[in-house]
Amino acid sequence: MADTTEATAVKGFRSAELGWPELHRIPHPPGRLPLVGDVRGASPRTPVQDSMRMGRQLGPIFRRKAFGKEIVFVGGAELAADLADESRFAKHVGLGVANLRPVAGDGLFTAYNHESNWQLAHDVLAPGFSREAMAGYHPMMLDVSERLLAHWDRERAAGRTVDVPADMTKLTLETIARTGFGHDFGSFERARPHPFVSAMVGTLTFAQQRNTVPDPLAPLLLRRATRRNDADMAYLNETVDGVVRARQASGGGDGDLLDRMLETAHPETGERLSPENVRRQVITFLVAGHETTSGALSFALHYLSAHPETAARARAEVDRVWGDTPRPGYEQVARLRYVRRVLDEALRLWPTAPAFGREARRDTVLGGVHPMRRGAWTLVMTALLHRDPEVWGADAERFDPDRFDAAAVRARPPHTFKPFGTGARACIGRQFALHEATLVLGLLLRRYDLRPDPAYRLRIAERLTLMPEGLRLRLGERASSSSPGSAT
Repeated sequence: MADTTEATAVKGFRSAELGWPELHRIPHPPGRLPLVGDVRGASPRTPVQDSMRMGRQLGPIFRRKAFGKEIVFVGGAELAADLADESRFAKHVGLGVANLRPVAGDGLFTAYNHESNWQLAHDVLAPGFSREAMAGYHPMMLDVSERLLAHWDRERAAGRTVDVPADMTKLTLETIARTGFGHDFGSFERARPHPFVSAMVGTLTFAQQRNTVPDPLAPLLLRRATRRNDADMAYLNETVDGVVRARQASGGGDGDLLDRMLETAHPETGERLSPENVRRQVITFLVAGHETTSGALSFALHYLSAHPETAARARAEVDRVWGDTPRPGYEQVARLRYVRRVLDEALRLWPTAPAFGREARRDTVLGGVHPMRRGAWTLVMTALLHRDPEVWGADAERFDPDRFDAAAVRARPPHTFKPFGTGARACIGRQFALHEATLVLGLLLRRYDLRPDPAYRLRIAERLTLMPEGLRLRLGERASSSSPGSAT
């Protein structure tokens, strides 16, 4: 196919028939209906799980159509690896991600590829995730984790179960707020979620809901939801503006992410982030920096509680590596290799960012089979990629942290594990999230026996991100919890 110059972003939704010349070769679900498309058996509340079900039936590439909008999905490892070629493909900002642009604008997560602020912000903020910077965040991560421990100790003493997703959300919001922006939301002192969390969940839910409603009907069907979303976005903006004003009034912080946004110029061009872009980046980090990590921790805790032999093995590693250290150091967290495998396996089965879009930089052929025009795009279903039996085996649905021991990782092809996206636009904070989550799992394993509700069956809540729904655990006290893991 002819090589052409790279496309700039296409505004609005671009249906698959505009970019895939041989779309008819890609399977779609049976029973497609005129006008409405492939909606039979689908639920607007579970579009990710619906797509996973269809992908299992239809194969590594398939398409879905609803109300005139057609999308190509990829779930196979070979095609996903081809899409990881940065010379031919780039990030596609579409669907729910594009619906977040009214509040996040050209922030790192929602910027179009042609928007210059993405590269500027990335270059300015990347040093904030260096090894040295991460070591500086570690004490604050410990401080917030100890607030969680104190809260869980109170719940255990009262004989109550703990609401895992809610408490992980409190933990991760406080962690990114304190380490990145010097702000304390006081989440653990509140009986209900902080209004920032409620507004954030509202905007994410609306962004996904907007995808499932036909454009002509949206003003009517989503009138009330749109008003609520406008209020949620206004609250997010007001909250962040207050954080920025407080920092500017104080004369500066201690070199955290907000200081970098406000004070650091690009090392080559001398350009600085505009006040509007600072707001968008802060919102991006507060939302993306805690929502996905809280989900990852929640899924990991579910699997640890459901697999006591795994929990015992992970706990033994924590005891061996951390010993009698009351507050583990930064380097000690990286040595929890089995705990990290537990986290990775939870992210494999339920990547909290369940898909990412890729678009063709030029006319090309995907996998040597499917022609794509410049600007054509597809959605890589990470949760299907992570279950491809060609890579993960016939038991790909089974929880097994040993899939991530060093030998197994080396034996797998590249681009088969993508919980943080791919390429230049992959999550800038992935090492921050992994360190935080490993630390927290280590602290919780050392302190508690995690006991599930025998009647609980994993249910998945979808709001662009994924989260276990209704997950509560009962906390048993470890015999040794009065020494190394005790709060001070």
